[in-house]
Amino acid sequence: MPKIGIFVDIQNIYYTTKQAFNRQFNYRQFWQDISYLGNIEIANAYAIASNNDGQRKFQDALRHIGFDIKLKPFIQRSDGSAKGDWDVGITVDIMEAAEQLDHIILLSGDGDFDLLMHKIKEKYQVKTQVIGVQQLTAQSLIKSVDQFTPIESGLLK
Repeated sequence: MPKIGIFVDIQNIYYTTKQAFNRQFNYRQFWQDISYLGNIEIANAYAIASNNDGQRKFQDALRHIGFDIKLKPFIQRSDGSAKGDWDVGITVDIMEAAEQLDHIILLSGDGDFDLLMHKIKEKYQVKTQVIGVQQLTAQSLIKSVDQFTPIESGLLK
């Protein structure tokens, strides 16, 4: 059975499915679908820490499914802007895991990950897959992987 690693950019998936479909991504259905492809060795979901009860319940539900939740504090800058993305953390985790996996699945539409996905495919001969909202996923990211799976109604609640 192939060894699978799943890496979820929660903010990206939340906002793109909301924008495109006004619905939420169905993580439970996704987990069931992927579990038929092999052994899920790593399943990381990356989020921003929040005191919001809804966010905490959502994160607890993901833990119950089988995801490890990685949290980063939300940073409000003095100029009013905010920072809270996980791009570097996701990149480091994928690079560290790639050697032990056969299949890496990234849930994100962020084009910043195109070089990462191209590199791990080339260096480790691992199967690369991106799952994202078709019209909101960077073409450079789609082109960088072996397989692109658009989020459609079967993966929405």
